[in-house]
Amino acid sequence: MTGDGELGGKEYVLEGFAVPDQLDAVHSLLAQAAGDNPELDPMDVMLFETAVIEIANNVVEHGRPVGEVRWRFTVRVHEDEIEALLDDTGQQFQPRRGEDMPGEDAEGGRGLPIAEALLDQIDFRRMDDTNHWHMVRRLGQSPQI
Repeated sequence: MTGDGELGGKEYVLEGFAVPDQLDAVHSLLAQAAGDNPELDPMDVMLFETAVIEIANNVVEHGRPVGEVRWRFTVRVHEDEIEALLDDTGQQFQPRRGEDMPGEDAEGGRGLPIAEALLDQIDFRRMDDTNHWHMVRRLGQSPQI
């Protein structure tokens, strides 16, 4: 589950099906990364985890075909940032980027705006029948909320 990543950072990997039970495994993976890197500010870890879980939950909730979407979730801890890569085999879609937070009565649509506010970089692309998310939080930065 752990190994050395690029740029001398540590890498943590989770692979499997994007199903609700696996969200706990994502939390555990992030907790392991934080525990192995005590120099990380707990606020950075919490904000990063919140953003990443929002995206992971969207894959679990909206990925099709239900129960058959596979994912590979990678976290890398670098000297100045925490990075997550989330690749999934769900259907092709285009995320609606840069939208305002929905109103109080809305039943959804908050995940991506929350992630965008908490991360310094969030990129999405579709390549070779796979959705690729790249998420970065620079350490020591204030959230853009």
